[in-house]
Amino acid sequence: MATVGRIKLGSQGLEVSAQGLGCMGMSAYYGPPKPEADMIALIHHAINSGVTFLDTSDVYGPFTNEILIGKALEGGMRERVQLATKFGISFPDGKMDVRGDPPYVRAACEASLKRLQVDCIDLYYQHRIDTRVPIEVTMGELKKLVEEGKIKYIGLSEACASTIRRAHAVHPLTAVQLEWSLWTREVEEEIVPTCRELGIGIVTYSPLGRGFLSSGPKLAENLSDNDNRKTLPRFQPENVEHNKIVFERVSEMAARKGCTPAQLALAWVHHQGNDVCPIPGTTKIENFNQNIGALSVKLTPEEMSELESIASAAKGERTWVNRTNWKYSETPALSSWKAE
Repeated sequence: MATVGRIKLGSQGLEVSAQGLGCMGMSAYYGPPKPEADMIALIHHAINSGVTFLDTSDVYGPFTNEILIGKALEGGMRERVQLATKFGISFPDGKMDVRGDPPYVRAACEASLKRLQVDCIDLYYQHRIDTRVPIEVTMGELKKLVEEGKIKYIGLSEACASTIRRAHAVHPLTAVQLEWSLWTREVEEEIVPTCRELGIGIVTYSPLGRGFLSSGPKLAENLSDNDNRKTLPRFQPENVEHNKIVFERVSEMAARKGCTPAQLALAWVHHQGNDVCPIPGTTKIENFNQNIGALSVKLTPEEMSELESIASAAKGERTWVNRTNWKYSETPALSSWKAE
């Protein structure tokens, strides 16, 4: 089995495994929740294999994924992991609401600590940016939580470059989480350079194109009715037909390299730099083992370019709406916001 090394995430001292484990699909969004005992066994296998950076959120379930991880970390496992969770998204009345006001931030953190059965969260992200509350106000409350020892490090997820700068000026950010894969490249324009300029680590979710770059069109054909990917543009029949060709070309290159398509796609992300930590999710031990095998795949600059030219032909927006989440409107001026 591949050796999983360590990397420094950000400039404040957090060190994590070079590859993390995204835990969302164990409990939510990608079909029905998976059997608890199997998921705890998978988490233990990951930790024992050297993958100690676990990623969750209070909205996964909601709440059930944090409870699952809390159970998995009982009996001395907590000391071996770097635990990341998120706040800020809820679905009252079935519609997404994003919040970053201080009372909400504090209440969300306290609730996550309880569900996870821990005294301190290693990395606490704002899951989405609340454009009604200046980022300075949200970060002010997160800074207090650091000072109180409830969280160690602060992150943002899906934030634009100017929001990242403004947040970092209040308290150093340790990580920005974003979608980055062979077929999702928008972040390379502004977000990644901003993070690197400021010394902020980069955590990439969906590094396998939500599974398409590992399984290809058969994944789209076999999604259950309650799998959110069924609604995504890239998984619609007219785009799957086109993206099938992309997958086939990635597969051909993987065969030449003696690895799987998933390992090739994941290796591409690893080759972006030692400040980048992908967090592929899985619910199967065999897929987990395959994912860490990507750490042994070496790519030349020519192979990187070839892969990029293949994948840039993918069709369909990455998300549910016809825009990228990095093009949020800026938060209002600090002076215009009043706490209720």
